[in-house]
Amino acid sequence: MQMVQLSQSDVQLSRLVYGVWRLADAANLSTAHVREKIDLCLDQGITSFDHADIYGDYECERLFGKALEQDASLRSKMQLISKCDIVIPSDKFPQRQVKYYDTSAVYIQNSVEQSLKNLHTDYLDLLLIHRPDPFMDAAETGKALDAIIDSGKVRAVGISNFEVWDWRLLQSHMKHPLVVNQIEMSLLNQSAFTNGNLSAIQLDDLTPMAWSPLAGGALFQQSAETARLAPIFDRICQQQNCSIDQVAVAWLLAHPANILPIVGTNHPDRIKTLSKAMDIQLDRETWFELLTAAAGHEVP
Repeated sequence: MQMVQLSQSDVQLSRLVYGVWRLADAANLSTAHVREKIDLCLDQGITSFDHADIYGDYECERLFGKALEQDASLRSKMQLISKCDIVIPSDKFPQRQVKYYDTSAVYIQNSVEQSLKNLHTDYLDLLLIHRPDPFMDAAETGKALDAIIDSGKVRAVGISNFEVWDWRLLQSHMKHPLVVNQIEMSLLNQSAFTNGNLSAIQLDDLTPMAWSPLAGGALFQQSAETARLAPIFDRICQQQNCSIDQVAVAWLLAHPANILPIVGTNHPDRIKTLSKAMDIQLDRETWFELLTAAAGHEVP
């Protein structure tokens, strides 16, 4: 599978990234089952794994890390991404009364240390600030991100769900570049293509990553949007021997901005076929046909 070089960095990520956020929702939480999912990804060339400290009520990194603890050789075959700054009420932290964001230096440092411990590694390939923090001290946050890169505990940093003014403020207080913005993009969430966000990402030489490329499963539910998409999906699937989820991911892959979709499923049979999205060919007209059907109106 194609590897993508992150701009202004020596980090490479696989063209498809496996999202780990539902790992703790699986019926089978054994390390052997987690290892099976890892191996299914690696066998297809999906070598990048997207984590966050809060995923699975703070459990996903730990569950994933058990596989690395059992077989340390796995680490050299993959890239580990994590995110921090969202603080959620949890039975693990009964003192917390409300969900909030924390981009303080202490919180970032502690979160990274915990992620390294959970994942049984001594470095992350990429750390993202998970959400814009309206209480952020950009100078403090920027200095903290620079420091963790300088320490060798993180190879590169980026952001997630940031608007252009948010990341430019943060970048203005940093010596190291922000290399990624991870945002929601899918056939059912097209706003980034027209509101300037994807354009700004490219202007500032960031790599776009797309979370929820299947619209959180909404593409498989009955709705006006999916009814309009159905005949187009059927035609493409028949022509190219593929599935709806693969077409939806291929729609993002086809965009010239080099979007990295984050795909996540707990079903081994679906994991086995994730990379087939790379083989689907969508020309410009078909790309717009899908966009138009999902939006419910033609482009202006």
